[in-house]
Amino acid sequence: MTIHNPSRGEIGKLLKNAKRIAVVGLSDNPERTSYMVSEAMQKAGYEIIPVNPNAKEILGVPSVGSLKEIKGHVDIVNVFRRSQFLPEIAREFAEIDADIFWAQLGVENEEAYGFLKEKGYTVIMDRCIKVEHAMTK
Repeated sequence: MTIHNPSRGEIGKLLKNAKRIAVVGLSDNPERTSYMVSEAMQKAGYEIIPVNPNAKEILGVPSVGSLKEIKGHVDIVNVFRRSQFLPEIAREFAEIDADIFWAQLGVENEEAYGFLKEKGYTVIMDRCIKVEHAMTK
């Protein structure tokens, strides 16, 4: 199976309509890419929900241990974990019924992609949300 991302125009529309981004694997280390990207998205006006069982708080927001602990609707689940973890995260994503599954640059998994597409979800893989956001302004 080949992974097909939405067009840049479609991604722009998705980002314009989104408000809440749950970030799986968000590090509390300011030197890490996940922190820098999430901080930029937070400064751009998005509500960031850190998903990291090993941190109490990241970017001034209490961290949750899993997607299932999040109260309320999530627009985008942005994943900063290695590709082999995507199927497990995709199953949890389907349980919370968020809108968009987004795997960061360098992260993709055909099994997770197929599972989510079969269920009718919007899936974006191997793209940086910060770069896409900057390009669609």
